Amino acid sequence: MTPALWIITMSGICIVIQSSVTAVHLRNMENFITAVTHLEDLNPRLSPLALVTSLHKITDQSDNITHDSLGSSDNRDEIHYKNNSFTELLNINHNLSNFFNQAIPHFITDDHEERGVVLTPDGTTIALAPLLLGLESGLRANEYSNQPHGFYLLPLAKNLGLSFLQFGNTTPPERLGPDGCWDSVSAPVVFTLSGVPSLATDALVHGGMDGAILGKHLSVVNSSEINLSTLLRSYYSATMEELDHVSDTLLRGRYRRHNFKKIANSLLLQEKVAHALDTHQQHGHIGMESLIEKGIKEFVLRYMECPAIIPRCIWGAAPPQVPLTPLSPPLQYLYIHHTEIPSKPCLNLQTCSKNMRAMQHFHQKERGWHDLGYSFLVGSDGYIYEGRGWTGQGAHTKGRNTVGYGVAFIGSYSTHLPYHYDMELVRHHLVKCGVSNGFLQENYTLLGHRQVVATDCPGDSLYSEITTWEHYKDTDPLK
Repeated sequence: MTPALWIITMSGICIVIQSSVTAVHLRNMENFITAVTHLEDLNPRLSPLALVTSLHKITDQSDNITHDSLGSSDNRDEIHYKNNSFTELLNINHNLSNFFNQAIPHFITDDHEERGVVLTPDGTTIALAPLLLGLESGLRANEYSNQPHGFYLLPLAKNLGLSFLQFGNTTPPERLGPDGCWDSVSAPVVFTLSGVPSLATDALVHGGMDGAILGKHLSVVNSSEINLSTLLRSYYSATMEELDHVSDTLLRGRYRRHNFKKIANSLLLQEKVAHALDTHQQHGHIGMESLIEKGIKEFVLRYMECPAIIPRCIWGAAPPQVPLTPLSPPLQYLYIHHTEIPSKPCLNLQTCSKNMRAMQHFHQKERGWHDLGYSFLVGSDGYIYEGRGWTGQGAHTKGRNTVGYGVAFIGSYSTHLPYHYDMELVRHHLVKCGVSNGFLQENYTLLGHRQVVATDCPGDSLYSEITTWEHYKDTDPLK
């Protein structure tokens, strides 16, 4: 990199870095990856492990649980910094160190603003600290052999365990979460939680899951071919146009829950949480084993069985024109729709969100409804989008809105099917989530929209498909 280009690049970084008082910069994954790229360019001989360790040193985010469990070499610093000492690295990258100091440390303010989190291109908010700890665990395991099974879960396990113990003692009322909303999706700066924070917010869990997935990957690949910024960019920024929807092996953020289930299970998670708490000197806590078991059961349902749902605040929903009538769950019916207009599948957050806003505007302004009619909508980007949700009465299936939920696939499916992965999100995950959380009756009935009213919805191809799904009935029991 030439001196002139370096000055231009660093100037760009400086623009988004303000004082520690205001902490104003765009908090998205693209900015973070760009900063990591600059750090790599300025230190081309720095190993990936040394780079991640440097970020922890810069931000004072060391983690004794991970380091004690994985072990480290007494001469690690000498090995990693013989060509670029840590002091020199800080001096060279003063502006970058300021950026990382603002971006990485995780904490929650009195106003429930969560810091140290970024918005990814697919609409997920993740905490950077557990992500980096997961990357480091994988790189350490790559360098130092004989690591215990499940080592990649340790950064996540610590946060889960401490949150379970917090729940057992006092507040908050929930062991996990909550999620939150950004002040702007296009230029995110402030992320505010939607409720009382636990010690394992959704963002911390997402970061820990990604760290585990990528850490496991880094532990077995050729370390000489690793480039962290390239790995992160591929994981978070690949579009659905670049992906094979049928494959279940893709290392991509949108498949987070699917891939995490492949490397973790409830027993392994319980073991690692207990180990993390023991290392954190919490082994004497009364009832710890029971708290861990209950907490892991909730974690598995929330983050491994239930699908990821893009909340209204992320896709840019307008508020309902009047308060929605509450439902009285559990409900008996699930009605399957397609939107028909828009007719094309949406393949990314930007397009799906635009479609969601257009449909909401049509339903509110043209049809005079209080809100977007559907309970949930399914994009072709690997995500389900929140409409009226589990608790608000919809306007999706005439005469049946009080007894069932309406789920619509975005697009027209008269001659072809939605992607297999997206149908599985509804067929197996959304319904299981609804039943397990008491929104949908266990013996629920699944119907196509055309079985209730005179319509072609949900399209010939999709309707033929859902006739093979469990709980489908070929006649409407209410007729």
